[in-house]
Amino acid sequence: MNKVLVFTIMASFCIFCTAQDITLPQPQKTGGKPLMEALSHRQTTREYSDRELDNQTLSDLLWAAYGFNREDKRTAPSANDKQEFILYAVLKSGVYVYDAKENTLIQKVKGDFRAATGKQDFVTVAPLNLVYVADLTKNDAGGASANVGFISQNVYLYCASAGLGTVVRGWYDKEEVKTALQLSATEEPVLIQTVGYKK
Repeated sequence: MNKVLVFTIMASFCIFCTAQDITLPQPQKTGGKPLMEALSHRQTTREYSDRELDNQTLSDLLWAAYGFNREDKRTAPSANDKQEFILYAVLKSGVYVYDAKENTLIQKVKGDFRAATGKQDFVTVAPLNLVYVADLTKNDAGGASANVGFISQNVYLYCASAGLGTVVRGWYDKEEVKTALQLSATEEPVLIQTVGYKK
């Protein structure tokens, strides 16, 4: 085996070993504000504290957004049950894919890529930017555009219930996002949503 091949294998192994997946606690599916109260507090926030979200809050938020509330059905509907979205969480520590079945954030890229998720200053201050990515092998971008609204509204309602701020954003450089998240040719960012504590 030549030295270049050995080095490549070792480097790949080291990258794999240093990936820091986040195993989340089970989401708390009870409590929170009643629906009508949450609706009355639903609002858009554009000023954030840099306070981190704890793992329980992350778990609850991601489950509310796009978790499974039945064997193979999610908290947000999709046309023809295509379930085409891949939910990316961009944190200070890296880019993660939400594995709803395992309730885990799988690290895809290490490092702080929050700035790549939008043009507004607050995207680098807020602790979390959710990127809703459509798998175009399951649905086209037009069909996915309607379905992403259900997920983002779930996040709005969770944030209103939990005392967090959030804003849905469409002002970002699509190619920059695709590069930062290392998306494939069949993966398309459709919408981004910032979440954090209000300033």
